[in-house]
Amino acid sequence: MADTADTRTPAEIEADIRRRRETLAETLDEIGVRVHPKTIVGDARAKVASHVDHTLGRAYVQVNRVVSEVRGQFVDEAGAPRLERIVPVALLAVGVVGLLAVGGRKRRG
Repeated sequence: MADTADTRTPAEIEADIRRRRETLAETLDEIGVRVHPKTIVGDARAKVASHVDHTLGRAYVQVNRVVSEVRGQFVDEAGAPRLERIVPVALLAVGVVGLLAVGGRKRRG
């Protein structure tokens, strides 16, 4: 059988106990910080902010892509407006606004 007797001196044992107490105190301090309500709220806020930033970034990319595609329909490669596409859309918009204005007058009168 192996000898299980402790061969350390009392000073070595005391030093070992002191180190273990310090390590335990640090661990308990860390746990206290992690479970503190302010830490939990701060972590939750950071997670939400990160998610919102990620979502907004993806939305920005999508909107930018759509705007570029629409712009490509109304502007040629040189940057000049394509009047053959702009004029019909403008006339349609004016017509819709005119119909809405006339419809609004009929309801009031």
